[in-house]
Amino acid sequence: MIILFDLDGTLIDSTPAILESFKIAFETFDTTCPNDEEIKKLIGLPLDIMFEKLGVSPEKKWDYVDAYKKHYRPISKQKTTLLPFAKEAIIEASKIATLGIVTTKTARYSEELMQHFGVMRYFNVLIGRENVQNPKPHPEPILKALQKLNYNKNKKAFMIGDTCLDSISAKEANIISIAVTSGYISKNDLLNCTDIVLKNSLKAIKYIKEKL
Repeated sequence: MIILFDLDGTLIDSTPAILESFKIAFETFDTTCPNDEEIKKLIGLPLDIMFEKLGVSPEKKWDYVDAYKKHYRPISKQKTTLLPFAKEAIIEASKIATLGIVTTKTARYSEELMQHFGVMRYFNVLIGRENVQNPKPHPEPILKALQKLNYNKNKKAFMIGDTCLDSISAKEANIISIAVTSGYISKNDLLNCTDIVLKNSLKAIKYIKEKL
């Protein structure tokens, strides 16, 4: 069995680091930063798409992304935490499945964060933004993770995430989607994208164990 996890809102909370880095990026170019709620609604999308949706022109978005990343990396460890029950979820999941991470964050920074929290050793693969042409909700990131984990259709595979991006990507990749409400999206909104919505990643793992 294979279990894939999203990061932000599923296993980690890096909201303070994300919001601060967006503010710095907009300040770098003397433009007004949108309010926190506007930014939080977009967390889960790739940075370039987030900046476009926040009003940055396509010609300038990568400059903003670079400014964001320059600030984000040094502060990411100190301003990111594992979500409640995330470590327990990872450990329990590792007892019954091969694990992977599929995120729209940069893979290199994501791996550093998970090593910092002492849990990267539980994962056999990490697919980030720079590893694919088409990020979630496209199925490519999940399909790439499954390929690296030698997935075949005789195995069960699950994707646990906190946004519809995760659920849509999972469905397009023909694996089971489980949504969690530990992130930025309400249960009602998540139910528009998947039938299984639980409180957090540990509840998701318990659900999977019950279905074995």
